[in-house]
Amino acid sequence: MSNIHPSAVVEDGAKLGANVKIGAFSFVSSKAVLEDNVEIMQGAGVYGDTVIGEDTKVYPYAIIGMPPQDIGHKSEDDVKVRIGKRNVLREFVTVNAGTLHGGGITNIGDDCFVMIYSHIAHDCQVGNSVVMANNATLAGHVEIGSYTVIGGMTPIHQFVKVGEGCMIGGASAISQDIPPFCLAEGNRAVVKGLNAIGIKRRFAKEDIRALQGAYRKLFRSTQPIKEVAEELMKNETNEKVKQMCSFILETKRGIPYERKN
Repeated sequence: MSNIHPSAVVEDGAKLGANVKIGAFSFVSSKAVLEDNVEIMQGAGVYGDTVIGEDTKVYPYAIIGMPPQDIGHKSEDDVKVRIGKRNVLREFVTVNAGTLHGGGITNIGDDCFVMIYSHIAHDCQVGNSVVMANNATLAGHVEIGSYTVIGGMTPIHQFVKVGEGCMIGGASAISQDIPPFCLAEGNRAVVKGLNAIGIKRRFAKEDIRALQGAYRKLFRSTQPIKEVAEELMKNETNEKVKQMCSFILETKRGIPYERKN
């Protein structure tokens, strides 16, 4: 049974799971789907074709599913937001729907923690267990790998890809791709090292040692980074190293790091 405050607006057609809570003066659109145990708090809004997975909490005045901030968008475009399970979207977070030319869907995975005033723009693809600290901002088409942490006040340029398990320092500005398992910071941000704390929490010692060796070869060599990555892909057996090298070989925006002379 759902608990809906008398002042909330829930349009006809909205689909509500078991034990959904909808707070005072909040809004849920006719196309929205709120799965079991979702909570929409005071003044929050869920618009358009938006699905929010079970046990997710949307805090006061967050706005989810509004049209993309894209000059080519038309009101009749079929665009969507899909949010997974057990997410926390704090006060004043905004998540925009996708665009037709960008695939039409903005996706957020499971177990993410998106802090106050953060923004996730159209067509972003956010993995699982991502943390965005206060005022972190994703422009359109950004991809964020699972287990990544983005520091507060950090904007990320459109089309940038941040790999799995990265740490992005607060008040950085990201305009190029950041490989998996790396730490990056600065304005403009550069790769500073491995995300040592993150990989120690998640990986076996042999994976950590392999990543450390690969990092030294990739980022401290005088060779072009893609040449080193190609060599490692041929000779390395560790899957985490291959994941990092594959990302580097596929980048379109380049990898920002301080090159050796």
